[in-house]
Amino acid sequence: MSAWPDAEQRAALARVGRYLALGGLAAAVNWGSRFGWSLILPFPLAVVCAYACGMAVAFGLFRRFVFPGSTAPLAQQARNFVLVNLVGMGLTWIVAVSLVDGVFPALGMRFHPEAIGHGLAVAAPVASSWFGHRRFSFPKTSAPS
Repeated sequence: MSAWPDAEQRAALARVGRYLALGGLAAAVNWGSRFGWSLILPFPLAVVCAYACGMAVAFGLFRRFVFPGSTAPLAQQARNFVLVNLVGMGLTWIVAVSLVDGVFPALGMRFHPEAIGHGLAVAAPVASSWFGHRRFSFPKTSAPS
């Protein structure tokens, strides 16, 4: 057995790398847009709107660069992407609000709690989203609707 990955393994690693890099870009849009949303909305709603901004960016990037070649119709891909991201949004929201409203006050943390809490929360759905998008949002063969 070779210590070096074969071509198929390298391709799989490259795809995971693209997912993490482009997901990081979408996460930056999510996190950064929350500051603007917080000017007009309370923090919990701003987190939801920011997640939607990052999700829109992620859909285009993931569809083109991470999961190309899906045989599912575009409308099905978009619907399934939203469904997978509803789980991710729930995780993000729960972690962000729990940190900002519960954990950080209990620790006496006052240094930018919303920015730090939301930043940490954005990473919560990384693994669940990878599997959901790979198998459900952008399948190679069309799954029944």
